[in-house]
Amino acid sequence: MIEHKPTESTQPAIEQGTLFDKEELERLKVKRTHWEETTVKQSLQRVPERDNLMTTSSVPVNRIYTPQDNESLDYSRDLGLPGEYPYTRGVQPTMYRAKPWTMRMF
Repeated sequence: MIEHKPTESTQPAIEQGTLFDKEELERLKVKRTHWEETTVKQSLQRVPERDNLMTTSSVPVNRIYTPQDNESLDYSRDLGLPGEYPYTRGVQPTMYRAKPWTMRMF
């Protein structure tokens, strides 16, 4: 296994760039390309991956998801807060701290 440790910074995380900062997205694009050409390539030589990975709903699954996949994300419109439309954070305003969560599949 190849081990890459991130470089340390003396800046607080908030000043190092955010996930949706245009410059940070460009840096991530370069890092992702490098990752695919080195780390992933070496791994695939040992263990090939499946051609088409799909969810049980037949939705294709990418190898990796990064902020580049969500560049047009609008937090309020697309995620919202718990207990409010579009309910991606749950229907309970207190999430599941007050009412136990139950899993229902199929």
